[in-house]
Amino acid sequence: MNSRTKVDLKINIIGPMGTGKTSLLNQYVHKWFLNDYRNTLGAHILSKTIQQDNNILKLQIWDTGGQERFRSLVSTFYKGSDGCLLVFDVTDKETFECLELWRTDFLDKIHPPVDNFPIIVLGNKIDINDRQVSKESAVSWCKERDVMYFEVSAKHGTNVDLAFETLAQKALLHYQENIDSCLTDSIKLTPREKSDSNTCC
Repeated sequence: MNSRTKVDLKINIIGPMGTGKTSLLNQYVHKWFLNDYRNTLGAHILSKTIQQDNNILKLQIWDTGGQERFRSLVSTFYKGSDGCLLVFDVTDKETFECLELWRTDFLDKIHPPVDNFPIIVLGNKIDINDRQVSKESAVSWCKERDVMYFEVSAKHGTNVDLAFETLAQKALLHYQENIDSCLTDSIKLTPREKSDSNTCC
């Protein structure tokens, strides 16, 4: 008998343009890296199935465009998300400085809004020797907001699998908590009022 549970999870990758979101997605799903990518317009979606403990997780990963003019369109893709990867480029300080804007916009748009939503921040392009954002600065920013942080390289695959699958684990817990909450809220057991009559009918 197969006791494994199959769960579909929706993951969003968000962040400013040029931070390597598409490269990270392709490295995780296909194990390849291309130096030249066109800007993502709207959303690009890939799926990957993984196993964690007794769960089969089908990850539907939404790679969203980072251009400001697509912000209102991109935010419509946040609905129903179970987890989020927030990406910046360690060689571009501006992408780090606007993380809070992306984070708050995402949390404002998901429905229903929840506390402790699974978000992991990724500092990409650590393979490039032109760093503008220190690891200490990124760790401090994430610690203040109680989110996890990974330094990654889409080019070399450094920590990419670990980051995605750590988020998948956190997203699964979030998903299960929501299911339990829905069941608790929908099932209300109240005792029947006592009758003055001793009859059974």
